[in-house]
Amino acid sequence: MRTAMVTTPVLEIAYEEAGNPDGPPVVLLHGFPYDVRAYDGVAARLAEAGARVVVPWLRGFGRTRFRSEETLRSGQQGALAADLLDLLDALGIERTVVAGYDWGGRAACIVAALHPERVAGLVTVGGYNVQDLAKGAEAGPHEFEPSYWYKFFLHSEWGRSGLERNREAFCLRLWELWSPTWTEASAAFSASASSLANPDFVDVVVHSYRHRSGLVAGDPRYDDIEGRIARMPQISVPTVSLDSGADGVAGDDDSRIDLPHFTGSFDRILLPGIGHNVPQEAPDAFADAVLRLR
Repeated sequence: MRTAMVTTPVLEIAYEEAGNPDGPPVVLLHGFPYDVRAYDGVAARLAEAGARVVVPWLRGFGRTRFRSEETLRSGQQGALAADLLDLLDALGIERTVVAGYDWGGRAACIVAALHPERVAGLVTVGGYNVQDLAKGAEAGPHEFEPSYWYKFFLHSEWGRSGLERNREAFCLRLWELWSPTWTEASAAFSASASSLANPDFVDVVVHSYRHRSGLVAGDPRYDDIEGRIARMPQISVPTVSLDSGADGVAGDDDSRIDLPHFTGSFDRILLPGIGHNVPQEAPDAFADAVLRLR
């Protein structure tokens, strides 16, 4: 993997790249609270297959930095999608396969929905990852509410302070809870822990969880894209959904309930025993899904 930096209107985005620079591009997007190390196994497989593999650190993670102190440290989904588009433009990538999970899956789904001309194919974890903010303040199924304790924790200043002081311990606990069958979670975490030291990590994470619940305003620069997202746009590009069979956040995934959001080809692959961090827990399955779309 080669590490590089690219300048976009809002960020200096750090990314790793592997494979053939002239090969078909694939952009792999990590989630919270993970980082680019989640894709080490996936990237190696794709590079061997001749792809150009790009794996960026999201805003608030790793070496990625905001260009201005004045910019709101937003974690809203519109910002994540805009960052992905800005990255493609900066790298001169006109059309690519995009793949992601959690925050990264959200960005990938939104760009696939709003800019299908830029997306040759989509790999998503758990189907349609676009948040319906109109329902953001509504409670979900009661049986899953206890697993969302971290969200309510981050809604408070107590939680912000706790994340600031104990970010590694807090995030390691999420890794363990969200991937209850993954015995290597604690050991793997050490390779990603340094990405949480980003100076904007806490602000971006707290804003993300407060914005999605309607507790804070977003960055006005993303009003247009947020307006388009609010219509819950359909995704027309070829899609593979990897469904976790042991996700500790909200139970097993079943992307079949999201089929009305997909108008193109759609394949569902169930991964029994795999938790939330799909690319790191099942790198071969993730790479195979990407290769289906090349």
